[in-house]
Amino acid sequence: MSALQRGLLATGLWNADAPTVRAVPAAATPVMPASGATAYPHQLPLTTLDGQSVSLSDLKGKAVFVNMWASWCPPCVAEMPGIQALYKKMDPKKVAFVLISLDENPAKARAMLKRQGYTFPVYFPAGPLVPPFDSNSIPSTVILGPNGEVAARHEGMADYDTPEFEAALAQLVR
Repeated sequence: MSALQRGLLATGLWNADAPTVRAVPAAATPVMPASGATAYPHQLPLTTLDGQSVSLSDLKGKAVFVNMWASWCPPCVAEMPGIQALYKKMDPKKVAFVLISLDENPAKARAMLKRQGYTFPVYFPAGPLVPPFDSNSIPSTVILGPNGEVAARHEGMADYDTPEFEAALAQLVR
């Protein structure tokens, strides 16, 4: 099923455009804690493939491409080659990729990633997904600006490996 969907994406017969990324003004600080320092609005505890604890807030200062997926989801699997291609093109000092596997069995996700040769960073949620990441559908993608503001959100499959989307992501961190 995912091969058919990937084929339709490649031919352009099925229009699964990536979301339009809007510029996020650097001065748009969502929260000011008592200390006066700028807080990152999204505290999302995650676990790496090797079991290390991390938080989305560790990526403050970068544009962040967050994609929720599962190995059993054909549209998720179909859009992954495009995400991998985009990941390889972006500057990791400016753009972070956070692919969150919603597989109940992490071994299945690890096996699929290894089989396909994907190198983008994959995480597992260490608790319930919170807004803006809590979606009723997958794949679901949220793009955050360097200050944590939501620059774009898309539910469903999309082709992210386009010059327009690459330029929009790069523009977020200029």
